[in-house]
Amino acid sequence: MVGRNLTIVVEFILLGFSDLPKLQEVLFGVFLITYMSILLGNGLIILITKIDPSLQTPMYFFLGNFSFLEICYTSVTLPRMMMNIWTKKRHISFLDCALQLCFLLMLGGTECLLLAVMAYDRYVAICKPLYYSLIMNYKVCIQLVVGSWISAMPVVIGQTYQIFSLPLCGSNKLNHLFCDMPPLLKLVCGNKFMNEFFIYADAVVFAMVPFLLILGSYIKIITTILEMPSATGRYKAFSTCSSHLIVVILFFGSAIITYSIPKSNSLSGMDKVLSLFYTIVTPVFNPMIYSLRNKDVIAALKHLLPKWLVS
Repeated sequence: MVGRNLTIVVEFILLGFSDLPKLQEVLFGVFLITYMSILLGNGLIILITKIDPSLQTPMYFFLGNFSFLEICYTSVTLPRMMMNIWTKKRHISFLDCALQLCFLLMLGGTECLLLAVMAYDRYVAICKPLYYSLIMNYKVCIQLVVGSWISAMPVVIGQTYQIFSLPLCGSNKLNHLFCDMPPLLKLVCGNKFMNEFFIYADAVVFAMVPFLLILGSYIKIITTILEMPSATGRYKAFSTCSSHLIVVILFFGSAIITYSIPKSNSLSGMDKVLSLFYTIVTPVFNPMIYSLRNKDVIAALKHLLPKWLVS
């Protein structure tokens, strides 16, 4: 102990769904099937965007990178959750918790930026079609992807250090599925308002900038589509960005609700459910959304799957 109420924490206990002991096997099965679906679905998207000649465009280049990101993002939390359920040991060391939060925030920030890049790509394709190949050339696409991956790193590392440098008191139990900001901040002593303000300010700014860029892009996209004289042209233009728009709504909608609802104990169960949306539901639905709503992806899958079946 340090002082009267402060505690030196060497490990945390992730409670998860321990309050549902009769459903542990069911939850493990659901999470396992979900994780395998994410690996298979997003893996197929990565494969077809690499080998199919008709998908060698900036839009599918970004989609392949986004699918790889979804696999990484889910792998930060799901395997650990399944291991906790299988072994019934819910302990996680201080360092492992810090690393999990750091990678979760880093990949989440990358996802925000990559979604903004994909929105910009659709904006250029629909609003500036004559300059599309000039603006979205290979070099620019590489720079946008690399920038999305590395831009979040300095901010997230500083944010993680800030969170784990705060004084902790009382229990080391995290009433959550994984190490995340809201449950960790519940254990903080002292001036919680100021600590939470600065930490959430970083998160809000870093997530809000990409969100505003996406919003601005779609306002211009929708305006351009509505000005098109042909109904067929309007439908074709909107269909090229509708899949991305659905993914944006799923990811940002669940994340905004999770980080903005009151942090009371009575809503801890809601926190867990909502956290599954932006860490699991979006990655598992991403391949389905793009496959079912995209004729090029469906055609590429039809060419690929028979080759696998024959071999």
